[in-house]
Amino acid sequence: MARGQHHRIHAQDRLQRNRLRVAQEAARLMSEHGIRDFHHAKIKAAERLGILDAQALPRNNEIEDALREHQRIFHAESQPQLLQERREAAAEAMRFLDRFDPRLVGAVLEGTADAHSAVCLHVFSDTPESVVLFLEERGVPLTQQTRRLRITRDEQQEYPVLLFAADGLPFDITVLPRDSLRQPPLDRIDEKPMRRASLAAVEELLATADNDDEFERMLSSALK
Repeated sequence: MARGQHHRIHAQDRLQRNRLRVAQEAARLMSEHGIRDFHHAKIKAAERLGILDAQALPRNNEIEDALREHQRIFHAESQPQLLQERREAAAEAMRFLDRFDPRLVGAVLEGTADAHSAVCLHVFSDTPESVVLFLEERGVPLTQQTRRLRITRDEQQEYPVLLFAADGLPFDITVLPRDSLRQPPLDRIDEKPMRRASLAAVEELLATADNDDEFERMLSSALK
């Protein structure tokens, strides 16, 4: 093997090892410190490890895989119960918000939710004020924010977000226009259309929680 080729292979191996180290550290930070933003987690992880090469920064899906592995190794006893509690709470909230066609999104749907995770829902109304009024009339204390979501690779839009707590769990409700039922925003992990689950799909996930094969089938069909 030529000296230059050997050097390139060694450099590539080192790069891959560093990507894995950063992904694992980012997963640890997300799990143990409640960091939700993948970019922030990977930058912080690289800084902590002293890895300065931008090529060593893992993709978001690599961090998500590392997060699943971290939870399997270190939180196998507690994480499934935390996830189940949040899925049950999601189903209850979706029944409550039925008139707004709620969809479950994010870590609670994907199976990576932990003690830091909010129950994230998309609801749909061309008048966001109607969702606010619905909740306020029922005595739900709200905090209102906005969030930018990527509609296409080149376009972002800002949407209202309603935050509240119920039974000790945080809820994060994004209000989108009705036509967004047909066109989900792009996922922050892989930039594909975000996976969203209807109430019926969430109820099936709950019913098949102990069957991994059935769970994967249901999750794959939950994109709506």
